[in-house]
Amino acid sequence: MSAFKIMASSKSVPHRVVTNDDLAQIMDTSDEWIKRRTGISRRHIATDESTTSMSIEVAHALLKKTQIDPKDLDYVVVATMSSDYQTPATAASVQGAIGATNAVAFDIDAACTGFAFGTSILNSLLAKKSGSCGILIGAEVLSKLLDWSDRSTAVLFGDGAAGVLVQNDPSSSSQVLGESLKTFGNLGSALTAGHFADVTPFGKNPNQEKQFFKMDGHQVFNFALKKVPLSIKEALTDANLSLNDIDVFVMHQANARIIASVVRKLGLPKNRFPIDIDEYGNTAAASEPLLLADLLTSGKIQRGNKIALVGFGGGLTTGTVIINY
Repeated sequence: MSAFKIMASSKSVPHRVVTNDDLAQIMDTSDEWIKRRTGISRRHIATDESTTSMSIEVAHALLKKTQIDPKDLDYVVVATMSSDYQTPATAASVQGAIGATNAVAFDIDAACTGFAFGTSILNSLLAKKSGSCGILIGAEVLSKLLDWSDRSTAVLFGDGAAGVLVQNDPSSSSQVLGESLKTFGNLGSALTAGHFADVTPFGKNPNQEKQFFKMDGHQVFNFALKKVPLSIKEALTDANLSLNDIDVFVMHQANARIIASVVRKLGLPKNRFPIDIDEYGNTAAASEPLLLADLLTSGKIQRGNKIALVGFGGGLTTGTVIINY
Protein backbone atom coordinates (compact mmCIF):
# COMPACT_ATOMS: atom_id res chain seq x y z
CA MET A 1 0.00 0.00 0.00
CA SER A 2 1.15 3.55 -0.72
CA ALA A 3 1.23 6.26 1.91
CA PHE A 4 -1.77 8.56 2.28
CA LYS A 5 -0.73 11.21 4.77
CA ILE A 6 -3.20 13.94 5.68
CA MET A 7 -0.90 16.94 6.05
CA ALA A 8 -3.55 19.49 7.04
CA SER A 9 -7.28 20.11 7.21
CA SER A 10 -9.34 23.28 6.94
CA LYS A 11 -12.94 24.45 6.74
CA SER A 12 -15.04 27.40 5.61
CA VAL A 13 -18.66 27.98 6.57
CA PRO A 14 -21.03 30.87 5.79
CA HIS A 15 -21.20 33.64 8.37
CA ARG A 16 -25.01 33.59 8.45
CA VAL A 17 -26.33 31.21 11.10
CA VAL A 18 -29.98 30.16 10.88
CA THR A 19 -31.44 28.70 14.06
CA ASN A 20 -34.48 26.49 14.42
CA ASP A 21 -36.33 29.46 15.88
CA ASP A 22 -35.49 31.43 12.72
CA LEU A 23 -37.07 28.67 10.63
CA ALA A 24 -40.15 28.69 12.84
CA GLN A 25 -40.74 32.25 11.65
CA ILE A 26 -41.13 31.18 8.01
CA MET A 27 -42.66 27.68 8.21
CA ASP A 28 -44.80 25.48 10.43
CA THR A 29 -42.13 24.07 12.72
CA SER A 30 -40.46 24.60 16.09
CA ASP A 31 -37.09 24.21 17.75
CA GLU A 32 -38.37 21.23 19.74
CA TRP A 33 -39.83 19.51 16.64
CA ILE A 34 -36.59 19.82 14.67
CA LYS A 35 -34.27 18.80 17.51
CA ARG A 36 -36.33 15.76 18.42
CA ARG A 37 -36.43 14.43 14.86
CA THR A 38 -32.98 15.41 13.61
CA GLY A 39 -30.67 16.59 16.40
CA ILE A 40 -30.11 19.87 14.53
CA SER A 41 -30.08 23.20 16.39
CA ARG A 42 -28.67 25.52 13.73
CA ARG A 43 -27.08 25.57 10.32
CA HIS A 44 -24.92 27.95 8.27
CA ILE A 45 -26.62 29.35 5.17
CA ALA A 46 -24.78 31.05 2.31
CA THR A 47 -25.69 34.66 1.59
CA ASP A 48 -22.66 36.06 -0.23
CA GLU A 49 -20.64 32.82 -0.23
CA SER A 50 -20.67 30.17 -2.95
CA THR A 51 -19.52 26.59 -3.39
CA THR A 52 -16.54 27.94 -5.32
CA SER A 53 -15.59 30.74 -2.92
CA MET A 54 -15.66 28.47 0.13
CA SER A 55 -13.63 25.82 -1.70
CA ILE A 56 -11.02 28.41 -2.64
CA GLU A 57 -10.83 29.61 0.96
CA VAL A 58 -10.27 26.04 2.15
CA ALA A 59 -7.56 25.45 -0.46
CA HIS A 60 -5.70 28.65 0.43
CA ALA A 61 -5.78 27.70 4.12
CA LEU A 62 -4.43 24.22 3.38
CA LEU A 63 -1.52 25.63 1.40
CA LYS A 64 -0.75 28.15 4.13
CA LYS A 65 -0.75 25.46 6.83
CA THR A 66 1.52 23.10 4.89
CA GLN A 67 3.70 25.73 3.16
CA ILE A 68 3.41 23.69 -0.03
CA ASP A 69 3.91 25.56 -3.29
CA PRO A 70 0.64 25.34 -5.26
CA LYS A 71 2.67 24.48 -8.36
CA ASP A 72 3.71 21.27 -6.59
CA LEU A 73 0.13 20.05 -6.31
CA ASP A 74 -0.69 17.13 -8.57
CA TYR A 75 -4.47 17.02 -8.04
CA VAL A 76 -7.35 19.21 -6.92
CA VAL A 77 -10.57 17.26 -6.35
CA VAL A 78 -13.88 18.70 -5.17
CA ALA A 79 -16.80 16.53 -4.10
CA THR A 80 -20.05 18.43 -4.53
CA MET A 81 -23.65 18.07 -5.66
CA SER A 82 -24.21 21.84 -5.68
CA SER A 83 -21.55 23.30 -7.95
CA ASP A 84 -22.03 26.89 -9.09
CA TYR A 85 -21.71 25.90 -12.74
CA GLN A 86 -21.98 22.73 -14.77
CA THR A 87 -18.74 23.93 -16.32
CA PRO A 88 -16.14 24.90 -15.31
CA ALA A 89 -15.87 22.35 -12.53
CA THR A 90 -15.52 23.82 -9.05
CA ALA A 91 -12.13 22.13 -8.79
CA ALA A 92 -10.97 23.85 -11.98
CA SER A 93 -11.93 27.23 -10.52
CA VAL A 94 -10.03 26.37 -7.33
CA GLN A 95 -6.99 25.27 -9.32
CA GLY A 96 -6.96 28.56 -11.19
CA ALA A 97 -7.51 30.69 -8.10
CA ILE A 98 -4.66 29.17 -6.10
CA GLY A 99 -2.20 28.94 -8.99
CA ALA A 100 -1.93 25.14 -9.00
CA THR A 101 -0.94 25.20 -12.65
CA ASN A 102 0.39 21.63 -12.72
CA ALA A 103 -2.59 20.02 -10.99
CA VAL A 104 -5.27 17.97 -12.68
CA ALA A 105 -8.59 19.26 -11.34
CA PHE A 106 -12.04 17.70 -11.44
CA ASP A 107 -15.29 17.37 -9.49
CA ILE A 108 -17.05 14.22 -8.36
CA ASP A 109 -20.73 13.94 -7.47
CA ALA A 110 -21.71 11.13 -5.16
CA ALA A 111 -23.87 13.38 -2.96
CA CYS A 112 -23.37 12.68 0.74
CA THR A 113 -20.86 9.90 0.01
CA GLY A 114 -18.75 12.18 -2.17
CA PHE A 115 -15.90 12.71 0.28
CA ALA A 116 -15.50 8.97 0.90
CA PHE A 117 -15.51 8.29 -2.85
CA GLY A 118 -13.08 11.17 -3.33
CA THR A 119 -10.72 9.77 -0.71
CA SER A 120 -10.58 6.46 -2.55
CA ILE A 121 -10.03 8.15 -5.93
CA LEU A 122 -7.31 10.49 -4.65
CA ASN A 123 -5.56 7.62 -2.89
CA SER A 124 -5.44 5.67 -6.16
CA LEU A 125 -4.09 8.67 -8.05
CA LEU A 126 -1.41 9.53 -5.50
CA ALA A 127 -0.26 5.91 -5.42
CA LYS A 128 1.09 6.36 -8.94
CA LYS A 129 3.98 8.59 -7.82
CA SER A 130 5.91 8.78 -4.56
CA GLY A 131 5.85 12.29 -3.10
CA SER A 132 2.80 13.39 -5.07
CA CYS A 133 0.18 15.46 -3.29
CA GLY A 134 -3.35 16.68 -3.76
CA ILE A 135 -6.21 18.59 -2.23
CA LEU A 136 -9.59 16.98 -1.59
CA ILE A 137 -12.51 19.24 -0.67
CA GLY A 138 -16.16 18.57 0.10
CA ALA A 139 -18.23 21.69 -0.56
CA GLU A 140 -21.94 22.42 -0.72
CA VAL A 141 -24.45 25.25 -0.96
CA LEU A 142 -27.52 23.09 -0.54
CA SER A 143 -29.70 26.04 0.44
CA LYS A 144 -30.17 26.88 -3.24
CA LEU A 145 -31.76 23.44 -3.77
CA LEU A 146 -34.31 23.76 -0.96
CA ASP A 147 -38.00 24.51 -1.06
CA TRP A 148 -38.13 26.76 1.99
CA SER A 149 -41.83 26.03 2.48
CA ASP A 150 -41.20 22.27 2.84
CA ARG A 151 -40.29 21.57 6.44
CA SER A 152 -39.54 17.91 5.70
CA THR A 153 -36.36 18.95 3.85
CA ALA A 154 -35.67 22.64 4.56
CA VAL A 155 -34.87 22.04 8.23
CA LEU A 156 -32.27 19.37 7.45
CA PHE A 157 -29.60 20.97 5.31
CA GLY A 158 -26.83 23.52 5.65
CA ASP A 159 -23.95 24.97 3.65
CA GLY A 160 -20.21 24.72 4.10
CA ALA A 161 -16.89 23.37 2.85
CA ALA A 162 -13.91 21.56 4.29
CA GLY A 163 -10.99 19.57 3.01
CA VAL A 164 -7.58 18.04 3.42
CA LEU A 165 -4.20 18.24 1.75
CA VAL A 166 -2.78 14.75 1.32
CA GLN A 167 0.68 13.53 0.31
CA ASN A 168 2.08 10.17 -0.72
CA ASP A 169 4.93 10.41 1.78
CA PRO A 170 6.97 7.18 1.60
CA SER A 171 8.43 7.83 5.06
CA SER A 172 4.96 7.87 6.66
CA SER A 173 2.93 4.99 8.07
CA SER A 174 -0.29 6.84 7.23
CA GLN A 175 -2.28 5.01 4.59
CA VAL A 176 -5.67 3.83 3.40
CA LEU A 177 -6.13 0.38 4.91
CA GLY A 178 -9.39 -0.73 3.32
CA GLU A 179 -12.65 0.44 1.80
CA SER A 180 -16.14 -0.44 0.66
CA LEU A 181 -17.87 1.69 -1.98
CA LYS A 182 -21.35 0.86 -3.26
CA THR A 183 -24.04 2.38 -5.48
CA PHE A 184 -27.70 1.34 -5.43
CA GLY A 185 -29.03 3.10 -8.52
CA ASN A 186 -32.35 1.27 -8.39
CA LEU A 187 -33.11 3.29 -5.23
CA GLY A 188 -32.05 6.66 -6.65
CA SER A 189 -35.55 8.15 -6.72
CA ALA A 190 -35.66 8.11 -2.91
CA LEU A 191 -33.54 11.28 -2.85
CA THR A 192 -33.39 13.73 -5.74
CA ALA A 193 -32.41 17.37 -6.27
CA GLY A 194 -31.35 19.77 -9.00
CA HIS A 195 -33.46 18.47 -11.87
CA PHE A 196 -32.91 20.52 -15.02
CA ALA A 197 -36.16 21.82 -16.47
CA ASP A 198 -36.82 21.37 -20.17
CA VAL A 199 -36.50 24.93 -21.47
CA THR A 200 -36.02 24.25 -25.17
CA PRO A 201 -38.71 25.57 -27.55
CA PHE A 202 -39.21 21.97 -28.71
CA GLY A 203 -39.87 20.31 -25.35
CA LYS A 204 -42.64 20.12 -22.80
CA ASN A 205 -43.44 22.89 -20.36
CA PRO A 206 -40.73 23.18 -17.71
CA ASN A 207 -41.46 21.96 -14.20
CA GLN A 208 -39.29 24.19 -12.06
CA GLU A 209 -40.34 22.49 -8.82
CA LYS A 210 -38.18 19.49 -9.68
CA GLN A 211 -35.04 21.48 -8.89
CA PHE A 212 -35.75 21.21 -5.15
CA PHE A 213 -34.86 18.40 -2.78
CA LYS A 214 -37.38 15.57 -2.76
CA MET A 215 -36.82 12.80 -0.25
CA ASP A 216 -38.57 9.68 0.94
CA GLY A 217 -37.32 10.03 4.50
CA HIS A 218 -38.61 6.66 5.64
CA GLN A 219 -36.88 4.82 2.79
CA VAL A 220 -33.60 6.68 3.28
CA PHE A 221 -33.67 6.00 7.03
CA ASN A 222 -34.22 2.27 6.50
CA PHE A 223 -31.57 2.18 3.78
CA ALA A 224 -29.01 3.77 6.09
CA LEU A 225 -29.84 1.50 9.00
CA LYS A 226 -29.42 -1.60 6.83
CA LYS A 227 -26.57 -0.66 4.50
CA VAL A 228 -24.26 1.56 6.59
CA PRO A 229 -23.32 -1.11 9.16
CA LEU A 230 -22.73 -3.50 6.27
CA SER A 231 -20.50 -0.94 4.52
CA ILE A 232 -18.43 -0.48 7.68
CA LYS A 233 -18.03 -4.22 8.18
CA GLU A 234 -17.04 -4.77 4.54
CA ALA A 235 -14.37 -2.06 4.75
CA LEU A 236 -13.04 -3.57 7.97
CA THR A 237 -12.84 -6.98 6.31
CA ASP A 238 -10.92 -5.39 3.42
CA ALA A 239 -8.53 -3.87 5.97
CA ASN A 240 -8.30 -7.08 8.02
CA LEU A 241 -9.48 -5.17 11.08
CA SER A 242 -12.33 -5.41 13.59
CA LEU A 243 -14.78 -2.81 14.89
CA ASN A 244 -12.73 -2.45 18.07
CA ASP A 245 -9.66 -1.45 16.05
CA ILE A 246 -11.26 1.83 14.94
CA ASP A 247 -10.59 4.80 17.21
CA VAL A 248 -12.99 7.28 15.59
CA PHE A 249 -15.85 6.88 13.11
CA VAL A 250 -16.17 10.08 11.06
CA MET A 251 -19.71 9.48 9.87
CA HIS A 252 -21.89 11.51 7.53
CA GLN A 253 -24.05 13.81 9.64
CA ALA A 254 -27.45 13.18 8.07
CA ASN A 255 -29.61 12.82 11.14
CA ALA A 256 -28.77 12.21 14.80
CA ARG A 257 -31.36 9.43 14.97
CA ILE A 258 -29.73 7.58 12.06
CA ILE A 259 -26.31 7.82 13.69
CA ALA A 260 -27.66 6.61 17.04
CA SER A 261 -29.42 3.69 15.36
CA VAL A 262 -26.25 2.64 13.52
CA VAL A 263 -24.24 2.86 16.75
CA ARG A 264 -26.75 0.62 18.53
CA LYS A 265 -26.78 -1.87 15.68
CA LEU A 266 -22.98 -2.12 15.75
CA GLY A 267 -22.93 -2.40 19.55
CA LEU A 268 -20.26 0.26 19.99
CA PRO A 269 -19.91 3.13 22.49
CA LYS A 270 -21.38 6.44 21.32
CA ASN A 271 -18.18 8.38 22.03
CA ARG A 272 -16.50 6.76 19.03
CA PHE A 273 -19.08 8.40 16.76
CA PRO A 274 -18.65 12.16 17.34
CA ILE A 275 -21.49 14.40 16.20
CA ASP A 276 -21.59 17.99 14.93
CA ILE A 277 -24.96 17.93 13.18
CA ASP A 278 -26.37 20.24 15.86
CA GLU A 279 -24.10 23.00 14.52
CA TYR A 280 -24.03 22.41 10.75
CA GLY A 281 -27.04 20.29 9.81
CA ASN A 282 -26.65 17.93 6.86
CA THR A 283 -24.01 19.38 4.52
CA ALA A 284 -23.81 16.38 2.15
CA ALA A 285 -20.27 16.04 0.73
CA ALA A 286 -18.96 18.64 3.21
CA SER A 287 -20.28 16.70 6.19
CA GLU A 288 -17.40 14.30 6.84
CA PRO A 289 -14.55 16.77 6.18
CA LEU A 290 -16.20 19.40 8.42
CA LEU A 291 -16.32 16.90 11.27
CA LEU A 292 -12.82 15.67 10.47
CA ALA A 293 -11.41 19.21 10.49
CA ASP A 294 -12.94 19.94 13.89
CA LEU A 295 -11.69 16.64 15.34
CA LEU A 296 -8.16 17.26 14.08
CA THR A 297 -8.15 20.85 15.35
CA SER A 298 -9.33 19.76 18.80
CA GLY A 299 -6.76 16.96 18.97
CA LYS A 300 -9.40 14.24 19.25
CA ILE A 301 -7.69 12.43 16.37
CA GLN A 302 -3.98 11.79 16.81
CA ARG A 303 -1.26 10.33 14.58
CA GLY A 304 -1.53 6.57 14.55
CA ASN A 305 -5.28 6.56 15.16
CA LYS A 306 -7.37 4.44 12.85
CA ILE A 307 -10.36 6.35 11.53
CA ALA A 308 -13.32 5.31 9.41
CA LEU A 309 -14.80 7.82 6.97
CA VAL A 310 -18.41 6.73 6.54
CA GLY A 311 -20.75 8.22 3.95
CA PHE A 312 -24.23 7.39 2.70
CA GLY A 313 -26.92 9.18 0.75
CA GLY A 314 -28.02 10.18 -2.73
CA GLY A 315 -27.57 7.69 -5.52
CA LEU A 316 -28.28 5.86 -3.32
CA THR A 317 -24.71 5.25 -2.19
CA THR A 318 -22.62 4.04 0.72
CA GLY A 319 -18.90 4.40 1.25
CA THR A 320 -16.50 3.57 4.07
CA VAL A 321 -12.76 4.21 3.91
CA ILE A 322 -10.46 3.07 6.72
CA ILE A 323 -7.39 5.28 7.24
CA ASN A 324 -4.39 4.91 9.50
CA TYR A 325 -3.94 8.58 10.34
